[in-house]
Amino acid sequence: MRTVLVLVGNEFRRFAADKVAISLTFIVPLVLIYIFGNVFGVNSDDRGPKGIPLAVVNQTDAPAPAAIISALQKEPAFKVITSHKDANGVERVLSEAEVREMMRAGNIHFALIFPADATSDSEVALKIKFLRNARNEIETETVTGLLQKTIFTAAPQALLASLQRLGANQVGSETMARFNHSLADAIARGFGGDPAEILHSIETGEFNIPGTTPTNTNGNSFLDRLIKIEREEIGGEHAKSPIATRSVGGYAVMFLLFSLTGASTSLFDEKKAGLYQRLLAAPVRRTHILWSKYIFGILLGLVQLLTLFVAGRVLFGVDITSNVFNLLLICLAAASACVAFGMLLAALAPTAAAANGMGTLLILTMSAVGGAWWPTSFMPPFMQQLSKFTIVYWSIEGFLRVLWANCNTRELLPVLAILLAFAAAANTISIWRFRHGQIFE
Repeated sequence: MRTVLVLVGNEFRRFAADKVAISLTFIVPLVLIYIFGNVFGVNSDDRGPKGIPLAVVNQTDAPAPAAIISALQKEPAFKVITSHKDANGVERVLSEAEVREMMRAGNIHFALIFPADATSDSEVALKIKFLRNARNEIETETVTGLLQKTIFTAAPQALLASLQRLGANQVGSETMARFNHSLADAIARGFGGDPAEILHSIETGEFNIPGTTPTNTNGNSFLDRLIKIEREEIGGEHAKSPIATRSVGGYAVMFLLFSLTGASTSLFDEKKAGLYQRLLAAPVRRTHILWSKYIFGILLGLVQLLTLFVAGRVLFGVDITSNVFNLLLICLAAASACVAFGMLLAALAPTAAAANGMGTLLILTMSAVGGAWWPTSFMPPFMQQLSKFTIVYWSIEGFLRVLWANCNTRELLPVLAILLAFAAAANTISIWRFRHGQIFE
């Protein structure tokens, strides 16, 4: 038994000396548990998405829209945008045309429009336009539900004032006034109170009626029949499925990072095999070796991405042909950034095992934070900001602009520039490290 215990102790000592094994056993799971916990609001009273940009245009002075906008501004899930700065830096109220342009450019994905005739329709108490770009179906359904809840919770008092107008239109102002007086007198006799104050409450809508807030929005509730929400899709008209479009792009870039990191860290295996000593003895320089690795990685990444997108086309009907040139551009930029990431790991890590361990931790973290697994709006605000520093976020953004929004090359340029800038920065550090490191010694 003592011999067994000694051997067990040796196993623990070897494990303690293996930093990669320790990170994969403890650090990676802890990081992912932390991210999952924040996404799903564990031990938090404030769960759900945070700070989703929602443009609001109010073209009427009616009380109901103002009440709804005020409630939306208090809802942590939304970042309500009602104005913007023009070319001269002057803050101006948003117009519907400007909101539509912002949505087509991908700057916002959701907007509420209260038209000028929002409360003047004789059939309904309130009309609302809900514009949405459903590039992320999970986020879109969540936002739709939250909007309905907020609208139906915030609007009743203002809507009851609108009911007075609707009633007057149907039966006449004098008949409606007599009805209100009779109702106020009946309430005062039955429950007490000043009939004049009760009448004022009825006419202004400041009357709390239990059960007017619906528990569902399937069209059968009291308020559902008073509020008309007109939904309009902005963008993605040609796309068959937002879930398929996003999922294929998100998982494609995650596995691209894994494969290209593995290809880059093969530098250690080739060094161990003595390949570089033979190559450098020939008329081959270090830069030749690095360029060959980099070009091979880009070509491999390009083939991998295109293969996965073709599979998405066959399996889920993802449209990859209508904007194929821009798809090739974003695939090329994403592959360049992913190869640069792998080369950076190989340049910084002392061994292949260390590079693979760091790669696994960083790739899984970037995939979780960058939006490959769920909408970034489901994460806390600081993680949403962190996501914009990852290759995964900008690769997915590029894929969605091409496959969902069907953008042109000019509209894709900012995403291409960010990915190529990351590749250039990582390559600069890698080249400096390779010159001063031991990989070619």
